Amino acid sequence: MASIIKKKASCLYVCQQCGYQSIKWLGRCPECASWESLIEEAPKNNTSRTKATTFRAISLAEAPDGDEERISTSLEELDRVLGGGIVPGSVILIGGEPGIGKSTLILHMLAAVAAETGRKVLYVSGEESARQIKMRARRLSAIHQDEYLATGNEVEEIIALTEEMRPCLLAVDSIQTLVCTDLPSAPGSVSQVRESAYRILTMAKRENIPVVLVGHVTKDGAIAGPKVLEHMVDTVLSFEGDRSHAFRILRTVKNRFGSTNEIGVFEMKEEGLVQVTNPSEIFLAERPLDEPGSVVLPSVEGTRPILVEVQALVSPTNLGTARRTAIGADPQRLSLLCAVLEKKAGLVMYGNDIFLNIAGGIRIDEPALDLGVICALASSLRERPISSATVVCGEVGLAGEIRAVGHMEIRMREAERLGFTRFIMPKGNKERITWPGRIEIIGVATLPELLEVVFSQ
Repeated sequence: MASIIKKKASCLYVCQQCGYQSIKWLGRCPECASWESLIEEAPKNNTSRTKATTFRAISLAEAPDGDEERISTSLEELDRVLGGGIVPGSVILIGGEPGIGKSTLILHMLAAVAAETGRKVLYVSGEESARQIKMRARRLSAIHQDEYLATGNEVEEIIALTEEMRPCLLAVDSIQTLVCTDLPSAPGSVSQVRESAYRILTMAKRENIPVVLVGHVTKDGAIAGPKVLEHMVDTVLSFEGDRSHAFRILRTVKNRFGSTNEIGVFEMKEEGLVQVTNPSEIFLAERPLDEPGSVVLPSVEGTRPILVEVQALVSPTNLGTARRTAIGADPQRLSLLCAVLEKKAGLVMYGNDIFLNIAGGIRIDEPALDLGVICALASSLRERPISSATVVCGEVGLAGEIRAVGHMEIRMREAERLGFTRFIMPKGNKERITWPGRIEIIGVATLPELLEVVFSQ
């Protein structure tokens, strides 16, 4: 009987979705409610040893300064997202859908860093052979004499090789393929991902070598593995985009060394990822002029203004319940704005299917999108086009009031640079702005006032 109890205590069942641990098998995880996700794993030996002679506290004023020079990647879009470059000793996690271009981005980054610094960079792949990687690198023209390649998935060997070579940048593709040989679980399990990331993180901080980890994502778009993985690393980047579109958006989810609002825009071409230094012109290149349901919105991502086209289609429904579909925007926000437009502006929306799209595959989450959605919906419903020289920007409240938004000067400067002549904004913003440019500024306070102004030309 004692041997049976000892055997049970020597193993744990760990949820592969959230990391929940149980001493017995369960069909459904009590923490994340996922089915058949608890896998038997041997627990790690957590024998603690006190190191009283080495563990010390120091005065914060005497701590080392953190203004160490960053490593530039020579890719302006990537440096912007990282906050100015790669911080030595930092760990960066890049996640994205399969085939979105994560490995392509890594190869471009390594070649650029090797060319910029003249120092060694190391690419470790646990998914592809050296032949496959060489074929891709040749196609991308991303081969440099200081760029080194290793294939394997044992964490101990990767750390030993890194400490021996001491590259200025290490890239591992991917964290889900790594394995710690002293753990009995399979690669990709919660314990393997957590322990592999911890050991690489410890090495990066100890040797002051920056590390880039590539992470797989689940069907819900979250990075696979335990949530603690995102808490351990310094920076989490999300590589977004539809594979049917050429554009890719690199967005910061977490960054201990910079802003989390910046984005980088790339275009996938035959030669690989190409930086888009002027995304506004790209997103508006194929915009139909004077077409109902189309309006231009000056959005701001971090410190970067981007003009995008907001498209809406309002059509009578043949079903009992009208549909509300939004691509690139929040569907719940769309339903809310439809209700406000019907209640406060008297436009009949309930009997129509409504489709909203942010052209170009980009996603806009800021409140300033509201005015663009309202104008596009009203234009499509009334079959009246909005002047192609007009841009709109502002937040809409439940009472039908139009609220001020931030960064208005940046938005106006970008709109005027691209040739727009009329800017419709909240009245609160207009009262605080003195603009010396040639663009006409119109302030509105309510929805009826907005609809009267927007269709006046």
